[in-house]
Order: sequence, then C-alpha cells, then structure tokens
Amino acid sequence: MTLGVLVVDDDFRVAEIHGRYVEGVGGLQVVGTAANATDAAALVATADPALVLLDNYLPDRPGVELAGELRCDVFMVTADRSPATVRAALRAGVLNYVVKPFPAALLAARLAAYVRYRAALDAHPGDLDQATVDRAVATLHQADRATAPKGQSPVTARLVAQALRAADEPLAAADVALSLGISRATAQRYLAALADSGRASMTMRYGTTGRPEHLYVWLGG
Repeated sequence: MTLGVLVVDDDFRVAEIHGRYVEGVGGLQVVGTAANATDAAALVATADPALVLLDNYLPDRPGVELAGELRCDVFMVTADRSPATVRAALRAGVLNYVVKPFPAALLAARLAAYVRYRAALDAHPGDLDQATVDRAVATLHQADRATAPKGQSPVTARLVAQALRAADEPLAAADVALSLGISRATAQRYLAALADSGRASMTMRYGTTGRPEHLYVWLGG
C-alpha cells in the first residue's frame, strides 16, 4: 500500500526538495503541495493524504493551528524552534517535529520510520494489545535517536541514485548537492560509491581553470 503525502511550505523550492525526500522512500507518494494553510486544508479534503509535512511559517496562519484541525497524520517541518510552538504541536497530535535546517537524511529516515509504523498498525485489523502499540510507537521514533547516520545512509543513497536516474544529462556533485539540499562532499561520496558499484559511470570535465570535475551518468542496476 502506498501512503499519500501532502507537502506544505511557502517556499516552493523547499517544498520540491521535501517532495523528493518523500518520493525516495518506498511506500510514500506526494499527492500535492501547498504554499499556505487555506490551500493545504482544501487539498487534505480532496487528496486525502495519510501524512502532511507542515511548515509553521505560512502566510495566512501558523501551521500549528492547522495541525489540530487535520484528520490525518502530521509532521511539523519548520524553522520555528520556540518551546511554545513545539508544545502546541504535540498537543495538536503532531507525530514528529523536524527543525530546519536538518541533515539531508534526517527527514527521509523519519519518513521511512513512519511507513514502518503504519505497517505495524495496519497489520492488525482488530484491537491492539499493549505490546503491539508499544512496538508501533517505538518504530515511529526509531530514526529520532540519530540525526546524522554514520557511514552510508541507505535513504541518502537512494535519493542520490534517484536524482542521477532522472537527469537528462551528466551531473556533477554540485548539481546533486543543490538538488537534494546536501553538501557537495556528501554528494561526491555517494556518487563515487555508485560508480564503484557499476551503477553509474564517471567521466572528467576540465574547466577554464584546468581543475577537473567529475561527471556522473546513471547506468542502472
């Protein structure tokens, strides 16, 4: 089962990046984007998403006010760090609170945990016992303990591969970094790993300064 996600952010570029994180997680699909609370509420009514990624700084009203009115799951994804807003969000039933800016893999990891959480609950059509509830809640927050995974993150690797696969031309690490909102060094590391595994090819391009730039093309696999 694929779960629909609505992305709500007044910056369309940020919404696009968050949407890519969503699409990079198996079991999730973006069903719409909104730049304000009014449009978000209307889209929830028509698109019926399972989850809303909700910024608090919206032009017409705070996202946290909207959160309490939505009959779906909500992740706050916002630069608002105030204790009052966090408390209000939790009172409204928000499942997770992600503070901008965040490491590239953090949101994707928490989205993947949400998919597992839903699967854990939906696998039991009848009433749940305490142990099942505890396991589902623990699954939801598994990704909260580590904000920056050591080594290679499967989620980040999937996002980098997806960006490369969708490209119409060879990409440099700087292109992937800008697209995904990660550092150039991180993008370079994951692209090099794809080339080493044979899933991408690497060529060199020399600029006017004579300094070579690595370009990557998706091969598949």
